[in-house]
Amino acid sequence: MDTRKLKPHYLGHRYRLRKKFISGGFNNLADYEILELVLAYALPRKDVKVLAKEMINKFGSLKQVFDADTDELKQIKGISDYSAEFLLFLKKFTSLYLSLDIKEKDRLLSPENVKDYLVSALSGEKIEKFYAIILNSGNRVTDCLEIESGTVNKSLLIPRKIAEIALKHRAASIVIAHNHPGGTLKPSQSDINATAAVKKSLESIEISLLDHIIISNNNYFSFKEYNLI
Repeated sequence: MDTRKLKPHYLGHRYRLRKKFISGGFNNLADYEILELVLAYALPRKDVKVLAKEMINKFGSLKQVFDADTDELKQIKGISDYSAEFLLFLKKFTSLYLSLDIKEKDRLLSPENVKDYLVSALSGEKIEKFYAIILNSGNRVTDCLEIESGTVNKSLLIPRKIAEIALKHRAASIVIAHNHPGGTLKPSQSDINATAAVKKSLESIEISLLDHIIISNNNYFSFKEYNLI
């Protein structure tokens, strides 16, 4: 008996997708094909082409699929707890990789590396989160820390907490960042006041505030670029 005839039809399709990826990376693949490859690792014994297209249609884009939380993902028929957790793992791993990348460089030569990491870490978050990027005297990133999440009184809590973290981690300088889940990049008056308070607090202990970056969707606003620091 020719056992090839017993193989599920989608195995050949997956093989062709893998070959397309290996030969040309993600540029060779449509968004639903990228999601197909991802789902194939979580659901190795199932044809996931229709499922991938359904998920992108429901959430609006490939990015929004990865931005969805596990409860939202599990509402899709065919997505199990394991599959939803796998998609979350991939998104978090991307942020981890970028943080490791900027920490392993001898010194921070490009602010774009930090911005890429922050976009990966904060884009798509549904609650406000605050991050601090710690740099030493050699301008090398030593830590990338989430310092707070949820609604907080930024003008009171954040300056004190950032100063404490800076001292604890022996920072020479810091980049701070937070996200705007609502979608606007424009800094609020509260953001501006809090940034001034953080800068003053850090200067009192001889630590520099290099930038404050706001993340929304896949974009960023830099206080430094707009001369607000």
